[in-house]
Amino acid sequence: MTHTQEPGPTEWVFGEPVGVGPWPGERPEDPRYDPELLADGDRRNVVDAFRYWRREAIVSELDTRRHDFHVAIENFQHDANIGTVVRTANAFGARAVHIVGRKQWNRRGAMVTDRYQHVFHQPDFAALAEYATGHGLTVVAVDNTPGSVRIETTALPRRCVLLFGQEGPGLSPAAKAGAELVVSIAQFGSTRSINAGVAAGIVMHAWVREHADLNTAW
Repeated sequence: MTHTQEPGPTEWVFGEPVGVGPWPGERPEDPRYDPELLADGDRRNVVDAFRYWRREAIVSELDTRRHDFHVAIENFQHDANIGTVVRTANAFGARAVHIVGRKQWNRRGAMVTDRYQHVFHQPDFAALAEYATGHGLTVVAVDNTPGSVRIETTALPRRCVLLFGQEGPGLSPAAKAGAELVVSIAQFGSTRSINAGVAAGIVMHAWVREHADLNTAW
């Protein structure tokens, strides 16, 4: 099955979409390539290495490169940051993203990266904890609460679930009590917390700095 151009947000430069036009010259026979994209051009938000590839082929290739951390975010009040978290998880090569709580979430901020990222739903923290135990993952919650340790001076487990609370109330009581490790991000201003999407990016990058092979980055 071929995959047509993705609707919605893509890359833009000064109001004009970027990407590549139709494939010049003789078209490749490699099954990873999408005939429609070869004919019409590829304006999707993907790295150059994946230009003209079928979506299924991109996901398959990413599955060979994904890291050993998962990301989870609680969604009890339809947190608008979830799309941003999914997009960032895709950028840093997260194994999967787990939406905890409400199943429905606003995909706009994901910029269609959820097409290439494994996204699972967990009804509550207990279900997430059961998944983590079954897959040998340590649950690392992120929240500026008493008893947390600074991520700047803490070693993150290689195989883990990085759990983020929703904007405003932060982590649920069940998550705070059940996480095996709670880390906080050092802050120096007047606000008591930072945006959940920003916090997720900081912590994922901390994991990358500690565990990732930078030679595999694009």
